[in-house]
Amino acid sequence: MTISQVSPKNPASIITSAQQALSVARELALAFRVDAAERDRERVLPFKPLEALFASGLGGITVPKHVGGAEVSAAVVAEVIAILSEADGAIGQVPQNHFYALEVLRINGSEAQQQQLYREVLAGVHLGNALAEFSSPSAHQRSTAVLPNGGQYLLHGRKFYATGALFADRIPTAARDAEGKEQLVFVPRHQDGVNVIDDWSGFGQRTTGSGTVVFEEVSVNADDIVPFYSAFERPTTVGPFAQIMHAAIDQGIARAAFNDMLNFINTRSRPWPDSGLDRASDDPLILDRVGQLAARLQAGDALLQEAGEAVDIAQRDPNASTVAEASVQVAVVRAWTTEVSLEAGSLLFELSGTRSALREHNLDRHWRNARTHTLHDPVRWKYPVIGNYVLNGVLPPRRGTI
Repeated sequence: MTISQVSPKNPASIITSAQQALSVARELALAFRVDAAERDRERVLPFKPLEALFASGLGGITVPKHVGGAEVSAAVVAEVIAILSEADGAIGQVPQNHFYALEVLRINGSEAQQQQLYREVLAGVHLGNALAEFSSPSAHQRSTAVLPNGGQYLLHGRKFYATGALFADRIPTAARDAEGKEQLVFVPRHQDGVNVIDDWSGFGQRTTGSGTVVFEEVSVNADDIVPFYSAFERPTTVGPFAQIMHAAIDQGIARAAFNDMLNFINTRSRPWPDSGLDRASDDPLILDRVGQLAARLQAGDALLQEAGEAVDIAQRDPNASTVAEASVQVAVVRAWTTEVSLEAGSLLFELSGTRSALREHNLDRHWRNARTHTLHDPVRWKYPVIGNYVLNGVLPPRRGTI
């Protein structure tokens, strides 16, 4: 039996270098930024922008060079995600799961699986996700099952928070096998029995398509199933690689809020009467707060780069020490960007004034996006892990959430 074959909606270009990847991301971001506020306000799902994203070749930038990809560093992937998220936080979140699935494939996939799926991704195939479940007693308990059925397998279950599944060509799905071990099933999006439901109702990240996916006795080829559980039984970069992209999303949202704040203060805000000034942009109290946030944003960029380099080291030489260091460095930047993105989204209104709260500007989308996205893997669980590592040398747990 061979792995199923999936074709992309549109053929993709091939990106061959980190510089090209960043250039393409910046070019796409210019276009995505134009209608970002309207998409959020009216909840217009970004089908066309995401088709353009994957047709651009960005989806293939982590594919190894020997297969024809650019094999860019984790730091570059993070910056690409941050650039896209600055333009539109929802669009920036969607490829996170795509690259996450590719990291699992790189670590645990067979050569045949890698060759087939890498070719598809280079051709423009978009990978979504169906990992989390809404009704389980714990966030990381899953009841979805993939069980033998003759020469094939049947997948059955119900998922939620399935970011990107609505737009995808394949939906990598976490499911338990007959022995209770977790697998990642690369399910073709339009396979019989797959039903993707647009029922995501979050007040932020409104257009990520993070709703329900139902699998009703979906026939699955054996070669579409990649081991998932073993990616956490040994030191691998699956966890920190996933988390650095989440940090990049928050950093991008923070940049967007900061830039919109600067523009509003310079073009629309009025000085407070007691300041005795003609322009709000000359108010020393505003200048102080803007300067503080600018410094924190710059620190976030540096932490993102530093964490990316730690992940790169761990990818080249995965062992208990390098993976732990990468996980902690990523936890640091994840905690930092969580707090800065929320601060930026709030400070925008404090310094811009009442006029900035008008619905016509839709500037609250930055805080809503940051607040919704930062609920992933909360910071309150990251600081103790960081502290236990630096104080007691206790290695962080191996999970996709650290």
